Amino acid sequence: MSAPIQPGPPHRCPPRRCTAHHINPTHTRWSRTGVISLGLLLWVATACGGAAVQEETQPTLRTSEGLAGATSGGEAGQLCNSNAEGVEISEYDTSGDEIPDIRKVFRRVGSGGTIRLVLICRETDLNGDGVKDVVRYYTEEGRPLREESDRDFDGRMDEMVHFHNGRVVRIEQDTSGNGRVDAKVFYENGRPVRGERDLAARSTPEEWKPDQWEYYQNGRMVRVGTDIDGDNNVDRWDRDEDLRKKLEAENGDGD
Repeated sequence: MSAPIQPGPPHRCPPRRCTAHHINPTHTRWSRTGVISLGLLLWVATACGGAAVQEETQPTLRTSEGLAGATSGGEAGQLCNSNAEGVEISEYDTSGDEIPDIRKVFRRVGSGGTIRLVLICRETDLNGDGVKDVVRYYTEEGRPLREESDRDFDGRMDEMVHFHNGRVVRIEQDTSGNGRVDAKVFYENGRPVRGERDLAARSTPEEWKPDQWEYYQNGRMVRVGTDIDGDNNVDRWDRDEDLRKKLEAENGDGD
């Protein structure tokens, strides 16, 4: 997570060939084919020379399909809106192909001499195909709020990570590749404590219907309950007795 920054100085690139473009969205949209207006003020800082040059029109990152059945998280999806009032955008080319692969959205916070920019959205194209593979949303304090990712680069988001106070509290995944959530893992203090899976694919975007429940101890799975006949009750329990005894010994609970 990038710390809040003061407006004014150009963004600095990593120590390799990359370009940072600072854009004021009140003048133009971030478009693949549009022409950037003459009134747009921007600067480009290059890692090798740092000289300012005139910006050329850059293609935008296309949006991957959303993950059906995932918890939306309210208005977080609007944080990447470059046309919203009081936001500024920076684009970065980290691969050296002169096409931006990272896009950051900042919100101006404060007034007068106390104005600062707070990162509220970060979009990343990991494999250079022009499609967003990872999108992370931030709170107005600059803490992680939610992250969506396309782990297999098929153009569809298949994992959503939820944060609270900057820490992971839940991960929702599509493990079957059908575009819908079929697995959830819940965290406490940075460790998994419970997991739920929909093995029979009975869930809908409106209703979550797990048929397998996983339980963790010290971050390690110790037992799994499975609903075989679809009545929402556990029909079979599988336990790792060796691991359970080991954890009890570690915690001083053994005989």
